[in-house]
Amino acid sequence: MTDSREHARWFRVFHPSPDHARPLVCFPHAGGAAGYYHRLSAALAPAVRVTGVQYPGRQDRLGEPAVTDLTALADTVAALLARRPGPPPVLFGHSMGALIAFEVAARLEHRHGLPPAGLVVSGMSAPHRCAAQARELADDTAAVEELLRLGGTDPEILADAEVRALVVSVLRGDYRAVRGYRPGSVPARLSCPLAAFTGLDDEIEADAVRAWSGHTTASFSLRGFPGGHFYLDGFPPAVTGAVREAVLGMTGAAPAAGSAAGRG
Repeated sequence: MTDSREHARWFRVFHPSPDHARPLVCFPHAGGAAGYYHRLSAALAPAVRVTGVQYPGRQDRLGEPAVTDLTALADTVAALLARRPGPPPVLFGHSMGALIAFEVAARLEHRHGLPPAGLVVSGMSAPHRCAAQARELADDTAAVEELLRLGGTDPEILADAEVRALVVSVLRGDYRAVRGYRPGSVPARLSCPLAAFTGLDDEIEADAVRAWSGHTTASFSLRGFPGGHFYLDGFPPAVTGAVREAVLGMTGAAPAAGSAAGRG
């Protein structure tokens, strides 16, 4: 399969942007899909080109085997990104996506010699602290309860039995992948700036998020936002402003005037 076809399977670009746009590659949460980042793309275009990663086993990739190994998935995405032309991207990942984004960043730097411009992780403990928070979803009922507890999924979607079955199947598979995740297959320290975002009401312990600072030799920042695990739902102005500021800062541009500051 050619690179162009592989890229079409894995990556979604939502809005046109000029060649000089700053690239931001976004990794969805457990049970999520690339389209989650459509609103972020709309808010940041055309200065920032948002690309969403589409994991197998969902939506238009429903016929493919779902994620079972986060590090194997990172191998594939890193190899594809390493062959893309243009400047190094900033990587952004929420929840499970934060772990995948981190593993992709490590592979880009330590295997391909192409460190990303920066890494923004959201809603997740540092890699060596995440195993304790990974839940086991024993059955579909537990998966639905988890979706409702965390938010981020419209309850009306879950009211449709066929759609609910698809969402639950993906979520349970992703949670198994997170529970099986073990960092350390590549060196864990990055040379790019790293920013950690978190919801101020999320159940993740603050020191577990702050522990991301140990995974970079460059600058580290921590920002908190009102809300729980899905504080970023709909990408309100404070969140999009913080993402914009991070991307522009990590890619060497001055932050836009008036960009929103987070709390943390």
